[in-house]
Amino acid sequence: MTASVSAPLEVHGLTKHFPAGNGLLGRGSYVHAVDDVSFALRPGTITALVGESGSGKSTVARLLARLYAPTAGHISFQGRDIAGARSRRDVVRYRAQVQMIFQDPFGSLNPVKTVRHHIARPLRIHGVARGSIDERVHTLLETVGLTPGEKYAAKYPHELSGGQRQRVAIARALAVEPTVLVADEPTSMLDVSIRVGVLNLMLDLKERERLAFLYVTHDLASARYVADTVLVMYAGQIVEQGPAERVLQSPLHPYTRLLLASVPDPSVTDRAPIVVRKGHASAAVDPPEGCRFVERCPLRIGACSSLTPELVEAAPAHSARCHVTAPSTAIREDIDVESIR
Repeated sequence: MTASVSAPLEVHGLTKHFPAGNGLLGRGSYVHAVDDVSFALRPGTITALVGESGSGKSTVARLLARLYAPTAGHISFQGRDIAGARSRRDVVRYRAQVQMIFQDPFGSLNPVKTVRHHIARPLRIHGVARGSIDERVHTLLETVGLTPGEKYAAKYPHELSGGQRQRVAIARALAVEPTVLVADEPTSMLDVSIRVGVLNLMLDLKERERLAFLYVTHDLASARYVADTVLVMYAGQIVEQGPAERVLQSPLHPYTRLLLASVPDPSVTDRAPIVVRKGHASAAVDPPEGCRFVERCPLRIGACSSLTPELVEAAPAHSARCHVTAPSTAIREDIDVESIR
């Protein structure tokens, strides 16, 4: 499987199932945390992966970082499938190019080590000459807005604010000059007042370093602010994907519409109440045929309970997994789509 030159990292049919105890008749049950997910990350772009807690977003991030082994599918990096790579050399080479920024800046840094240690360690592991490490550490700190670098290099994590710690984590990820950064909820544990600083840093790095970002978030407002492309995830599946402005302004999938309707908008004073059907929390556990959103969907039709929807392109570069708003050829003739939308 060959990745295009413009997309150093491509994901094809990525799947991860976790055992979930014994199901009916004593058979083992499985959580379909990630099911048949495909997308590409391109240089100089930010792809936002959005969805509520438990949708599978962080599992995708950990699969890309090689913290989990996939159940099936391919992760193609620069034309090579690394999902099944076994040699330490191949894994180290891949991790030098695909780095992860974790959600918790408090837990991802060792409290008894200085900032210099955290950034110098990956430089040593990846073969940077000892004599140039300090200069490189200081430069990296200044790249993420911690100036002067010498001052911050000598500090311990407890001497920094939450935003400063997350900037250190970003500097550590940049140390080995990656081409892809996977940011798993990098602002969710920060005060609202300093989140925009980290988001602006991501935008700056995207433009200046031509990095490809996967930005995992449940915050649609921040996704609208930074993302070029949006992937909407529900119960392990991508249910909608496309250019950020199109997905967030004219969503196709009813789940995306529900997410957008739940975002407070001070300019709207007469908003109608959000109608939400109760669904199953276990939608991704041994899912049967049919749409996984069916129990909560206000647009559902008969086919939704028996036929699993495909991800169909309903507008240029804009796809959704919905029998009503993006029907496949198999059922398009059986429903009056325009009357239901």
